[in-house]
Amino acid sequence: MKITMKMIEPAAHIKSIEEYYFSVKLAEVARMNAEGKNVISLAVGAPDRMPSQETIDMLCDTARLPDVHAYQPYTGIPELRKAYADWYKRIYDVTLTPAEVLPLIGSKEGILHVSMTFLNFGDAVLVPNPGYPTYRSVSQLLRAEVMEYDLLEEKGWEPDFEALEKKDLSRVKLMWVNYPNMPTGANATIELFEKLVAFGKKHQIVICHDNPYSFILNDHPMSILSVPGAKEICIELNSLSKSHNMSGWRMGILASNTQFVQWVLKAKSNIDSGQFKPMQLATVAALSNSDEWHAGMNRVYRERRDWAEKIMQLLGCSFDPRQVGLFVWGKLPTEVSGSEKIVNDLLEKARVFLTPGFIFGSNGERFIRISLGASVEKIQEAYRRIEEYLGNS
Repeated sequence: MKITMKMIEPAAHIKSIEEYYFSVKLAEVARMNAEGKNVISLAVGAPDRMPSQETIDMLCDTARLPDVHAYQPYTGIPELRKAYADWYKRIYDVTLTPAEVLPLIGSKEGILHVSMTFLNFGDAVLVPNPGYPTYRSVSQLLRAEVMEYDLLEEKGWEPDFEALEKKDLSRVKLMWVNYPNMPTGANATIELFEKLVAFGKKHQIVICHDNPYSFILNDHPMSILSVPGAKEICIELNSLSKSHNMSGWRMGILASNTQFVQWVLKAKSNIDSGQFKPMQLATVAALSNSDEWHAGMNRVYRERRDWAEKIMQLLGCSFDPRQVGLFVWGKLPTEVSGSEKIVNDLLEKARVFLTPGFIFGSNGERFIRISLGASVEKIQEAYRRIEEYLGNS
């Protein structure tokens, strides 16, 4: 008797998404490096500098204590929640109670938890184009409908509220926004935040503001929660990954009204078991970094940005010099066919890895992105390699 074996397949929502672009491409870069090609990566937004000495000392000192290695509260230790609240008051002039703060294992985790908390199958989510790919992929994982809204260069990379009002918003539960914007480097204004809060209240859409870049080459850090009444309809995610050189630590924060925080906690508490206490205590120290420490980091980024802009000019790209954040976003010249091809050519022939704009959505197709997460010496060497490649092509 012949037995027919049933074919095992992944869930439909896994089939609907692609493996993260950098997961695939960095494996290719690793293979090239193993072959001795010494690729310079200016693609991933990962700071290469260390956290402050006070942060590292606190981690090392407390990790030696005998009573810090057990499970920790799902809400984070009280000292950390208070430190986050104090930080928001000092930096953004936003008053938060510790109950309005939820520590996260990085803000990327928060995107999943917020989505799990508010979305039913078939609900819709407003996702920016271009925008961080995780907004889309997490929505797809939860079988929500992704409704793109355009961010366009000619509109300063801000949402077109007239166009949004023409959409069928009846099933929309969440809207993802991100300023300072990644990938475009566009900064927010209080007027934009006020419009977003009003839009969310009018349509009962939770406005989710992702805010990890407000410290880098930006003189005026802003929070959407500074708008009066914003906490009623807004959730803000923040992170120490970029601003405090702690990307591998996975230390982030969700801030909102206490009801939203409690709902998100219900999802989060069923998934993880808290964070290592010495890392939480070290984060408390990091949140007290001096203004001079951050100013010193920005001096480093300014020098790197100057050379990243020279690479853009070398490639014939135009860019807005007012950009802020960890990247330079440049528009390709008309004779270049698209972002994927030029990035692949530069990787193969110049051994320099940049980010193609198409991964952020169709409105990014004519753009490329350069990260400032590499030393100025590496960016200068990347410039030399690209110059040599262009001279030989």
